[in-house]
Amino acid sequence: MSHAAVASLPQTLGALRRSSEYSPERLARSVKQEIRDNLVAKLAARETLFPGVHGFDDTVVPQIVNALLARHDFILLGLRGQAKSRILRALTGLLDPALPFLADSEIRDNPYAPISKQGREILAERGDDAPIEYLSPDERYIEKLATPDVTIADMIGDIDPIQAAKAGRRLSDELTMHFGLLPRANRGIFAVNELPDLMGKIQVGLFNILQEGDVQIKGFPVRLPLDLLMVFSANPEDYTARGKIVTPLKDRIGSEIRTHYPLEVQEGVRITAQEAWTERESDGRTIWMPDYVPEIVEQIAFAAREDSRVDRRSGVSQRLPISVLEHVISNAERRALQAGETLVVPRVSDVYAALPAITGKLELEYEGEMRGAETVALELIRTATARVYDESGRKGLGKQIVNWFEMGGSLKLEADQSAAELLKEFKAIQGLLELAAELVPEERDEPEALASAAEFVLDALYAHRRLTRSEELGYQAQPQRPKKSKRERRFEPEDFGGETYN
Repeated sequence: MSHAAVASLPQTLGALRRSSEYSPERLARSVKQEIRDNLVAKLAARETLFPGVHGFDDTVVPQIVNALLARHDFILLGLRGQAKSRILRALTGLLDPALPFLADSEIRDNPYAPISKQGREILAERGDDAPIEYLSPDERYIEKLATPDVTIADMIGDIDPIQAAKAGRRLSDELTMHFGLLPRANRGIFAVNELPDLMGKIQVGLFNILQEGDVQIKGFPVRLPLDLLMVFSANPEDYTARGKIVTPLKDRIGSEIRTHYPLEVQEGVRITAQEAWTERESDGRTIWMPDYVPEIVEQIAFAAREDSRVDRRSGVSQRLPISVLEHVISNAERRALQAGETLVVPRVSDVYAALPAITGKLELEYEGEMRGAETVALELIRTATARVYDESGRKGLGKQIVNWFEMGGSLKLEADQSAAELLKEFKAIQGLLELAAELVPEERDEPEALASAAEFVLDALYAHRRLTRSEELGYQAQPQRPKKSKRERRFEPEDFGGETYN
């Protein structure tokens, strides 16, 4: 709500009592009931529950809805880059626009029924003149990244001996206590990311609050029936294998929901397009993105998630295609600036230039480490290019081009050649520009677009091993293997799954 809208709301307890919107019955609702009520209304109106989260409509979202309707605390289990934090933060969309609380109350007490001693004293002293303030949905969301150095004082609170001495109070007095994150999240959502990294004794403090509402600070018991929706995230390997979750806490978490990476390439393309910084038009230059480039970028992530050389327990984050796409555009921008081109069109060579955005995001198994991250990344790009070319429906249509190379032709391209220079080279290759033109929309007949499409065709033929390519010689025909007799072929390695038998 805007400041003007908040200013128009009741500013004292007496005014709040007279308002019809904030009755004691309404404010007595728990935060879980409030979320449930608003969720029911959104479902009935068919509103989007988690804007910006794609690919979970038929899998993860229904499970979250069920947990919230059941008023459960829940945990999201998933590998890195699966939008867990985004989903948790989007829960604020299910909270009321403004929540009144007693001003000066550290734990945001309900004005009608404060649970802290501080709140009760404010009410006893001021009565109906007690000032009221309001919390926005974002202010009611508190998130903590679990790390081994998190203490009980951080999460629950500590005693402030200086405050006790100044006020002449005993250390056991609640007013001498400095509350931590959990009490300060009262009447809101408290999220813990990477839960298994939280020390066991801190987890014990969490489940005590989840179930009993008891808080012990430095050995002094404080009864605080906190009103919270507690949500967590964790990597499934940490959650199940390392054994770092305290069993009573696991038992008290109502629902366990598993997230996943995009199941379809186009779904991943939409996510990457949403998250990547692609709108960079400046200085009279325009960026045009051919469809096949973001598809190749996304297929790199899909291929990596299937590759046995990549550690599947760590996963391949959706941040990989996001970073790669941004790197691709940057390389295309740099080339256009050097060539003086006003239309920036990314090419497949720009994907190869994005190796630094790939290698740092791959956790490799032993075999991958032996091959090297760069070699694995190059092979992933090659696999991705072949898949995208096949899905374009043009598999096997490069026969004329292959014939040109088999007749002795070769082509060596420089990384930063302008589109005009590339087209001069491509015109000599029979059938290449005609096939490339089929990949370019009619309204995009600029040299930059046609050069990008022609390079894609060549690289797809290389990816399918119809051509070879090297740094020294460029594109060439695939060398012909001499035909062997059946006797000579009996012990070919490929006949035995690629292994050599002695």
